[in-house]
Amino acid sequence: MRYFFELSYNGKAYHGWQNQPNAISVQEVLEQALSTILKTNIFIVGAGRTDAGVHASQMFAHFDFDGEFVTKDLVYKLNSFLPKDVAVKEIFEVKPEAHARFDAKSRTYHYKVTTSKNVFDYDFAYQVQIPLDVEAMNEACKILFEYRDFQCFSKSKTDVKTYNCDIKEAYWIREGEQLTFVITADRFLRNMVRAIVGTMVNIGLGKLEVEDLHTIIKSKNRGEAGFSVPAHGLYLVNIVYPEDIRLN
Repeated sequence: MRYFFELSYNGKAYHGWQNQPNAISVQEVLEQALSTILKTNIFIVGAGRTDAGVHASQMFAHFDFDGEFVTKDLVYKLNSFLPKDVAVKEIFEVKPEAHARFDAKSRTYHYKVTTSKNVFDYDFAYQVQIPLDVEAMNEACKILFEYRDFQCFSKSKTDVKTYNCDIKEAYWIREGEQLTFVITADRFLRNMVRAIVGTMVNIGLGKLEVEDLHTIIKSKNRGEAGFSVPAHGLYLVNIVYPEDIRLN
């Protein structure tokens, strides 16, 4: 039988989601915990591959297991076994063909920027102590909806077959001294959100004009876009699946 589980994690201590040969990953600690508790080797598939240092307030993954367990009991045991920076919220049975990665209809990321020095959130937000033109940054967001090919925001060495993404929403929110960039799409390229935010910050600083974003996207050249902001300000916050994916 196939099971989905919902989890969250603080990515500071991890070299991303996916297993790495010489570094600890979120996937590794989860597989170790599940394998120990269920007493068999468990392989899990995540909804995406967050980079080193990126956080997730909502992530999903799936695994197969033919034995029996009580889902609430397994959640409790996992949370007792897992380190303090990884938490499982729920486990539920899904259709046998359900896939945590390929069945996701959309994903939403937040990127947090603080405009003042804050000793409590320097690990969880990018600090920019220069005023940003948020209105211009939101005008630039509207341009993203005019395109589908975002190769200019992708890491150059990647094995994807297409650079097309359907961006469904993109905007900035200001709450006091904290800015949050919200972006939802059907899929994301490697480093895409961090590259978009870096480009937006350059627009907010006046280093780029809003209309320059058209030229950057059309160039399909990563070198034309802005810098990649640090990973610690990025959060995967929501993943949407078809409503009928659950079995109970």
